[in-house]
Amino acid sequence: MLGALLSVLNFVGIISFSISGSLKAFEKRLDLLGVLVLGFSTALAGGIIRDVMLGVFPPSNLRTISYPLLAILGSFLTIVFHKYIENLTKALLIADAIGLGTFTAIGSEIAVEHNLNVIGVAIISSVTAVGGGVIRDLLSNEIPIVLRKDFYATPTILGGLLFYPVYYVLGSGYSVLWTFVFVSTLRLIAIFRKWELPKVG
Repeated sequence: MLGALLSVLNFVGIISFSISGSLKAFEKRLDLLGVLVLGFSTALAGGIIRDVMLGVFPPSNLRTISYPLLAILGSFLTIVFHKYIENLTKALLIADAIGLGTFTAIGSEIAVEHNLNVIGVAIISSVTAVGGGVIRDLLSNEIPIVLRKDFYATPTILGGLLFYPVYYVLGSGYSVLWTFVFVSTLRLIAIFRKWELPKVG
């Protein structure tokens, strides 16, 4: 049951983040290669960074052929259907929020499997979730959204902190599902209500 849930969420996360990165490429008016690179990087870079931090070599996103293929599929879906998306910015943010929740849950599960403490789980879950978006923004010549809009990374950290106690009380399935729903919902609320943490200066 947990394996099937993780597989479905991973599928959703890769496609969502790939679409997010590809939409950013359209926003920046990049060429076909730019769309594929941003889609691929956004979908897979966070997991690669996570695996490097945990000493997993080679990273799982490069060992399993289905993950890169899903990222490429997401980019091609964006290429085909982007003309039907009236508001690219809003679509990008929604896709990004779904991916954020997905990879927070998956990162938390992997962190717990590596016997990390609650702080370690929060860090790994956040890196997994926001790493791809950071690479996307850097390649787009932007200050990463995680540094400009603080309520982007905050839900992933809170999600990791939520995952840890739920995992030990209710088990893996509930913790993965609750973390996904919590983070995605919190991020979507933050988007539509324009929540941000106070800025310095």
